[in-house]
Amino acid sequence: MRVALDATYSVDTQPSGIAVYSRRILNGLARAHPEDQFIHCYRLKQYRRTHPSEMPNVSRRVLLPLPFLNTADVFHALNQRVERRHSKRVVSTFHDLFVMTGEYSSPEFRKRFTLQAREAAARSDLIIAVSQFTADQVHELLKVERGRLRVIPHGVDRVAESDSQGREPVVLFVGALQVRKNVARLVEAFENMPDAWRLVLAGAPSGYGAEEILARIERSPARERIEVAGYVSEERLGRLFAQASIFAFPSLDEGFGIPVLEAMAHGVPVITSNCSALVEIAGDAALVVDPRETDEIAGALAQLAEQPRVREELARKGKLRAAQFSWESAVRKTHEVYRELTGT
Repeated sequence: MRVALDATYSVDTQPSGIAVYSRRILNGLARAHPEDQFIHCYRLKQYRRTHPSEMPNVSRRVLLPLPFLNTADVFHALNQRVERRHSKRVVSTFHDLFVMTGEYSSPEFRKRFTLQAREAAARSDLIIAVSQFTADQVHELLKVERGRLRVIPHGVDRVAESDSQGREPVVLFVGALQVRKNVARLVEAFENMPDAWRLVLAGAPSGYGAEEILARIERSPARERIEVAGYVSEERLGRLFAQASIFAFPSLDEGFGIPVLEAMAHGVPVITSNCSALVEIAGDAALVVDPRETDEIAGALAQLAEQPRVREELARKGKLRAAQFSWESAVRKTHEVYRELTGT
């Protein structure tokens, strides 16, 4: 089988979310299926920053949007963007549609995103949704029939056992500072925590609405106990997960929520939202709150701060929950979609 994939979003100096997904799928497919040929496609800006793959079954093509690829059995858009039908069979992955449903971006970006999402939905034979929540939104907002939808969750890496006795009174949040992530309410809720506790915000301070969030942090009476860490390396993130006693992720809207699984895999008890895909991903292994109610976030933080046994139980459940998600499974199920389309 010859598969062409839009690898554009794998090129990122600060990978998160879609970049992580793209890399895992691209590399995982090439390793798991040496019998197949994979064509990695890029847009011009990203192509200039790539290097030839060391895997013998991977080649590159420039540029997207490409003309019709009659040499590819399947074209896979890894991030819901299909300018034209690049081959006889097209698959696209939809990660979320929050841009269409909330005030989480500029009007101009919302208009462009919506057009791209509608085009990708119309031009795809099958659509991979990363959660049932996202699949439902694709069906409801883009009028895609259920028969064209396949749900394939993201994965999470296995993590070596860490010493829970070495944890500190730290609340950790991982994600870009933006309105959708609800960081301002988290900061307000944290202000009720005892003085021994610190809040670490690990993520690029450049998202939509970041200036207002940073201003709110500067005004916080707990400012000296709040660290705006910015985007952190994989090594630093691992240390933060090993250090933290609570992971708080009260996002307003997520198509999946990889940080929740990462925290669970590291044995950190999780507080997250009772909406979007987060409740689906967390299952019964987290404290869930209404993310628009600051008092609920504060109450959950206080409960975990005061009750170590609850933290231990959530950590145990979280590890079991994270073990149900793997990148190997995501790669295998993605390849099964290709086989379904090609009849091989």
